[in-house]
Amino acid sequence: MTVDAWLRTAAARLNTESARLDAELLLTHLLGLTRAALYARLRDELDVAVVTHADALLARRARGEPIAYITGVREFWFMPLRITPAVLVPRPETEVLVEQALMRLPIDRDLSVIDLGTGSGAIALALAKERPRAIVHALDASDAALAVATENAERLGIGNLRFVLGNWFSGISGESARSLDPELRFDLVAANPPYVAGNDPHLLQGDLRFEPRMALTPEGDGLAAIREISQDARARIKLGGWLLFEHGHDQGATVRKILLGDGYAEVETVRDMEDRDRVTLGRWCAA
Repeated sequence: MTVDAWLRTAAARLNTESARLDAELLLTHLLGLTRAALYARLRDELDVAVVTHADALLARRARGEPIAYITGVREFWFMPLRITPAVLVPRPETEVLVEQALMRLPIDRDLSVIDLGTGSGAIALALAKERPRAIVHALDASDAALAVATENAERLGIGNLRFVLGNWFSGISGESARSLDPELRFDLVAANPPYVAGNDPHLLQGDLRFEPRMALTPEGDGLAAIREISQDARARIKLGGWLLFEHGHDQGATVRKILLGDGYAEVETVRDMEDRDRVTLGRWCAA
């Protein structure tokens, strides 16, 4: 079977919008090629062992397992991140949060930033990479997630991060935990918290079935984490500092109401590339 034949067969078997791309990503991972190099070899014959292995990976994808869990890699902000089932798979729309944060973080001075619920470290690493004078705290309640984020930082050579085991602003004591200074105030707080409603049927469909539920939903109406962070952040943000949330496409108005009710100013919602509400932010200006 040629490369081209396998790709065609694989895409037909998946029969989804991203079928061809998924097939290419699986085969490039297996062969250690770039997509450009793969296209240069479309007429090459595949060994029987390679076809067998590729078919096994394809079967995992056909069951709905995310590509990033199969290959162990996902690119975010031009960085190849290691991904495991302990963390959410970074989405392209999360880069909107990074873009909005960078617009509010000057490049020419020292800064203190925190990424709440860092997971793979995607947001924290992007901010630390683009703002080398900032100290970016990457906090997560999962030891396994922090291990992934720490490995990503070490592999990418990004050193201006501090990893914290904690539940939002509450540090968790322990030999392996780096506690969060209770007196520390931040120029910017970024969060991509769990925001899916607990009864959302999408949690039982597709890729989401394989991702950690605690990182997807706080149960209930999906807004409990956003409410808690919005309230607690008021004591943690420097005067004039910013709070930014990623949230669901239908939650913008509600999240704006939460921030306004908690006393934030300059509250607005930013849309993603598909023109959906994606990031809501506010500035802490209260005395």
